[in-house]
Amino acid sequence: MSVTLRDIEAAARVIEGQVIETPCLHSRTLSEVTGAEVYLKFENHQFTASFKERGALNKLASLDAAQRAKGVIACSAGNHAQGVAYHAHRLGIPALIVMPKYTPYIKVEHTQKHGAEVLLEGEDFDGAMARALALRAERGLNFVHPYDDEKIIAGQGTIGIEMLAAVPGLDTLVVAIGGGGLISGISTAAKAIKPSIDMVGVEVKRFPSMYHALKGTRAQFEAGTIAEGIAVKEPGKLTREIIAKNVSEVLLVDEGDIEQAIVMLLEIEKTVVEGAGAAPLAALLVHPERFRGKRVGLVLGGGNIEPLILAGIIERGMVRSGRLARIVVEIRDLPGSLAKVAACIASQNANIEQVHHQRAFSHLAVQHAELEVVLKARNREHVQDIVACLGAAGFKARPIEMNPQENP
Repeated sequence: MSVTLRDIEAAARVIEGQVIETPCLHSRTLSEVTGAEVYLKFENHQFTASFKERGALNKLASLDAAQRAKGVIACSAGNHAQGVAYHAHRLGIPALIVMPKYTPYIKVEHTQKHGAEVLLEGEDFDGAMARALALRAERGLNFVHPYDDEKIIAGQGTIGIEMLAAVPGLDTLVVAIGGGGLISGISTAAKAIKPSIDMVGVEVKRFPSMYHALKGTRAQFEAGTIAEGIAVKEPGKLTREIIAKNVSEVLLVDEGDIEQAIVMLLEIEKTVVEGAGAAPLAALLVHPERFRGKRVGLVLGGGNIEPLILAGIIERGMVRSGRLARIVVEIRDLPGSLAKVAACIASQNANIEQVHHQRAFSHLAVQHAELEVVLKARNREHVQDIVACLGAAGFKARPIEMNPQENP
């Protein structure tokens, strides 16, 4: 293989003291939820909030003086960009980063703050990559590939050494796949240290590039995903070879699965992860039978998520659990009717968030109206109690169920 445990051990010595050795901790609650013994590797605790620092630093440290003087160029949806920018600045290396046009602003801003020049080019990662390769040739810069490079893979592989040192009893590792650099490095280290370990990859259904590459089938892609960090259409050549040898299975998860995982990690572990970082937990939630009874290590790859997107995910998570609900109440359009509805809801210890009073756009008789009420509740059962209370008070009420097509 192009990368060995010796290469990864050498990378560990290079990055020691410059990259955080993040904790790998047992989650009692997630273990109870999934039926597996779950251990979390908190790579979102890195200074740039992503594992990408490891490979970036290992690659940059390998450049000679002439290469450093010329500068480097990288292409990234955000996390690799920040890792390259931060460590290039520390090492005094000029850095140019090409990012897709629609990269979350928080990642663009942080990359610039680390001292790199940023160009927003291309509709997606592959478009940005094409532009970066053209600029490399034009300016004579050294290209720091986000995943298909031995030094990058070796740097990411240091996570595998750390996880098995912290929890030697792990028998399964679940790792997100974009281009494949992370799982290639981790699997190389883990398989060398513990050959029996089961390596499982995770991709999003909207960007199943490695899943289909391994099967020899043609992938279909969609416009975007909440897990933009792993939205890669063309997997690496080096990484594909390593994954084919080391990884037993690649699982696919959907957008709603990832959103649920983000909310659970926030609520249970009090930790913020981005879409790609939550993909491994999403796989456990979708395929519990695959992991039940096993000691499973999940890599929380990054925590760079746009705050407004996170706020929306939290709200949609509340809808899923029934803690944020919509009900429709039919009332007589007379003074005091709204107050009676509000009093009934208050008697059930629920809180009204919004009220929409509909008179004109309704099939009800004149002098009747519909109230669409958004309220905070404890759970779905509590919502049913509220509807029953309204019914007992003489109001016809029903919950508005989420349309499956909405998939919040």
